[in-house]
Amino acid sequence: MSKTLNRSLAVETTVLANGLKIITESMPGARSLSMGLWLRSGSRRESAAENGISHFIEHMLFKGTARRGAQEIARELDTIGGYSDAFTGKEIVSFNAKVLDEHAPHAFDILSDMLLHPLFDAADVEKEKGVVLEEIKMDLDSAESQTHELFCKKFWKEDALGWPILGTPKTVKSFTPAILRDYWSRHYVPANLLITAAGKVKHAAFVKMVEAVMGGMKKGKPLPALPDVNVFPQIAMKTKPSLEQAQVCVAAPSYPMGHSKRFGCYLLNTILGGGMSSRLFQRIREQQGLVYHISSELSLYRDSGAMAVYAGTSPATLRRVVSGVMEELRGMKHGPIAAEELRRSKDNLKASIVLGLESPSSRMSNLARQDIFFGRFCDLDETIASIEAVTIADIQEIANTFLKPENMALTVVGPSGTEKFTRRDLAC
Repeated sequence: MSKTLNRSLAVETTVLANGLKIITESMPGARSLSMGLWLRSGSRRESAAENGISHFIEHMLFKGTARRGAQEIARELDTIGGYSDAFTGKEIVSFNAKVLDEHAPHAFDILSDMLLHPLFDAADVEKEKGVVLEEIKMDLDSAESQTHELFCKKFWKEDALGWPILGTPKTVKSFTPAILRDYWSRHYVPANLLITAAGKVKHAAFVKMVEAVMGGMKKGKPLPALPDVNVFPQIAMKTKPSLEQAQVCVAAPSYPMGHSKRFGCYLLNTILGGGMSSRLFQRIREQQGLVYHISSELSLYRDSGAMAVYAGTSPATLRRVVSGVMEELRGMKHGPIAAEELRRSKDNLKASIVLGLESPSSRMSNLARQDIFFGRFCDLDETIASIEAVTIADIQEIANTFLKPENMALTVVGPSGTEKFTRRDLAC
């Protein structure tokens, strides 16, 4: 067992003999503790036949263990006043709980029991298929979700990054207890797990608690390296006759999660569409009145990324919206970006980060994401210094690197008669 102490003295790390890493952050004054059991893989690790299995297993772990049924899991958490949650992403899966510090051992016993001893009962598997199929239908009824999924499918068409996290009706219906258990046995191993906690926590006591339950697990095999991923910017259109609005996504590649220039990407995104004072919101909503909602967002992964603008508008004004977005993208390339605009975006980004780290739950998640994506802990001062170091020239260099006609992707989901586009409409 090895232990390290970060220069931020509140953050401590221990790696058990079987490779399981445990990271905690003590928060003076806190009375609660948030803990998370994290999988260093998500839907991106699935084969085509397995698409959706990570998310399905996330559901199944709440359906019972050798010691607890589904009702017992829910009842025990309610009894101690705890809050639990789980989610599946493309590169991570999380099971977490927030409780009073005195109930931490009980909460960890529940979470670890779920992860280590799932039943995968055949009857429960069949019932949960119905639940997940309804979840898929819910996404199919959402034009915004369909636009996002169609964009991903085309943009990362040769990689599982482009596949839906929920899977498809065909793959979900194919899952059996044996298939689920095989995938679970390969992924839920110490080499692929991480445990984090933040709040009122003493590192040594927390490690002792974890080691007593999970220290005897076999290390397991690390997952193989992921293949290189390519992007394929395309124009994709889908007709949904039931819609009143056309949903549009204009996107381009970006630097990946761990790139040294990522803070320039975040600031570019903030200036472009990160809030009510952003260029897109002010121009296309406030000045032109063409949309109710328009924003931009970054989707960053270990080795790839995308910056995307999303909006909904009438089919009659769709071309004006796309034209306005392209004009603002050209403006990001050629400037000028005012010093005041950069200052405002830096303060906005810093505030969102700082305010987002004021709760034990957010600190617990931050510990996990930093270790999974960066392999180390970056304290707040380092993050703020990195934001402050970004210059106007840095942002425009990023814009000129990625915002090129051949890099632009356009996805539209709209009613019948929605106007068509060509690559000439994406000149920037």
